[in-house]
Amino acid sequence: MKSSLPGKFTCLILSFCFTGAFAQTMTPELLWQLGRVSAVGMGTDNKTLVYKVSTPDMEANAFTSAMFALDMASGTVRPYGKEEKLIAEEGISPDGKWKITTRDVKLMSVSGTDHYPELDKSNAMVFNSLQHRHWDQWEDGAYSHIFIEAVDGSTKAVDIMQGEPYDSPIKPFGGSEDYTWSADGSKVIYTAKKLQGTAYMVSTNTDLYSYDVASGKTENLTKANAGYDKNPAFSPKGTLAWLSMATDGNEADKNDLKIMHNGKALNLTASWDGTVDEFIWSADGSTIYFTAPTKGTAQLFSISIPKKDNTPGPVTQVTEGQWDVTGLVKHTGKEVIAGRTDMNHAKELYAIALKSGKMRQLTHVNDALYNTIKLSKVEAKWVPTTDGKEMLTWVIYPPDFNPTKKYPTLLYTQGGPQSALSQFYSFRWNFQVMAAQGYIVVAPNRRGMPGHGVEWNAQISKDWGGQNMRDYLSAIDALTKEPFVDKDRLGCVGASYGGFSAFYLAGIHEGRFKTFIAHDGIFNLKSMYGTTEELFFANWDMGGPYWDKNNKAAQRTYTEFSPSERVGEWDTPILIIQGGKDYRVPDGQAFEAFTAAQVRGIKSRLLYFPEENHWILKPQNGLLWQREFFKWLDETL
Repeated sequence: MKSSLPGKFTCLILSFCFTGAFAQTMTPELLWQLGRVSAVGMGTDNKTLVYKVSTPDMEANAFTSAMFALDMASGTVRPYGKEEKLIAEEGISPDGKWKITTRDVKLMSVSGTDHYPELDKSNAMVFNSLQHRHWDQWEDGAYSHIFIEAVDGSTKAVDIMQGEPYDSPIKPFGGSEDYTWSADGSKVIYTAKKLQGTAYMVSTNTDLYSYDVASGKTENLTKANAGYDKNPAFSPKGTLAWLSMATDGNEADKNDLKIMHNGKALNLTASWDGTVDEFIWSADGSTIYFTAPTKGTAQLFSISIPKKDNTPGPVTQVTEGQWDVTGLVKHTGKEVIAGRTDMNHAKELYAIALKSGKMRQLTHVNDALYNTIKLSKVEAKWVPTTDGKEMLTWVIYPPDFNPTKKYPTLLYTQGGPQSALSQFYSFRWNFQVMAAQGYIVVAPNRRGMPGHGVEWNAQISKDWGGQNMRDYLSAIDALTKEPFVDKDRLGCVGASYGGFSAFYLAGIHEGRFKTFIAHDGIFNLKSMYGTTEELFFANWDMGGPYWDKNNKAAQRTYTEFSPSERVGEWDTPILIIQGGKDYRVPDGQAFEAFTAAQVRGIKSRLLYFPEENHWILKPQNGLLWQREFFKWLDETL
């Protein structure tokens, strides 16, 4: 089997993993002591990096945070006070005249007291359309709107969305990336999905709107495109760039990088066989730097802007190595500031030399802790698939791995289903912690994941129980041929679509696995369609509604691919984990699966978090999750 990376990079990583004397291995408790690093921005002097460190506080069941300023030349770090003016105030127009603020505007009656004020103790909600809840929030009739006002206070705040019943920033996750000032300060460009009700929930058609400050008029800049248009950003020279997907309803379509060029939208990455995660402009506006998944990693790329014709420069890969480049901050001339992670290290901030791709570590928040622990060997293997292709599979080994011993092994099933399985560092699905407890982790880049071409990425839609399930089995079967894998002690674990995968594999694994763990997984595809909220996802990936008997793709999904249809073949212990505020994969999925396992007499456990959503976010719940995860594996594997 071959490595996915040039030899010099593989040797560099592996030699780092095994040098030095360490006293301990990573534990859930140590994981929840790590500082979580995020960039705030570059100072106006372009020489100082401001960043924030959030640290779990177990006793308070919350996070504390502090901000720091790093002198890029000397490496000196000092506390950064909010009263300092080193960072430009967010939302100020380039000419300094106007300021953006955002706030909710109540536009619709939803609650019982909205309709019947005299019934002031009522807590009912009344809905007339499907836009009733989203991710972990119920619709309350208030919409997020952008306001502008004069910095000097000479004008009242103006709602640039003019009282329309639409969100910008887009709830529930939208922020300042959803709006920007034009380079001359005359316009605000913002992202919105101007649909309502059922139409909103079956569509991904967001557009970029341009609001003219002088006239108060709004123009749709991307009306011709049917899918996502988002993340507008202007170059210093005034060129607008944004991210765009072509297909309405497909949230995992190829994400292209577009600019407004000669008055028209120009797709810079149309001929490139990849998908863009995020981007920033160069300081002179001649180049765009972006990150994208590639071969189980996420790297930095660049593309030059066409000057007169419509021909962009080629896409050039800047970095290469066994890591993820994530969280672009700024181009400073010869470097780009960004975050970096790998499966052994949480995010720190780096300066990336653009000519060589070399990285200079800037923050060292977690170095002291990592210097006390033994790290895991992380290896890229290429596994043949049942349809004659090669699949990259990450294998994470326990610290002090001894190839003469046999180890229990976990097949990790990724969510999404189109999320990249790269060198990310999760504070829940943490491969470093799993390996440190004595498990080998097998993490395949199965069908559906970006970073291996658009066709590989797109194949999984409407084929949930097909080729990608065979990919999973190919990966674990290949590893069980290794003498150090205990094939009598195999487990399968995953969340979201990975939870679906665990449920589905439980019915087709033919005795391979001794235990399963499914977190927020889909169990019954029919009830999933009837209770999830973003129906565009179910329509695109599952094929459509279950009652459409003329839709062959949908009927195949509901009859062949629903784990509930294969529960009669379940015979293996299973831990089922669920968040009560997960409206993407509602808790009924977990309850149905747990009921089925219990009635069938299968050893099973339900771990339920009433106040958590699709993720586990509170510190004490996060630590409890880890303890229950390994407790279950101790009992069953």
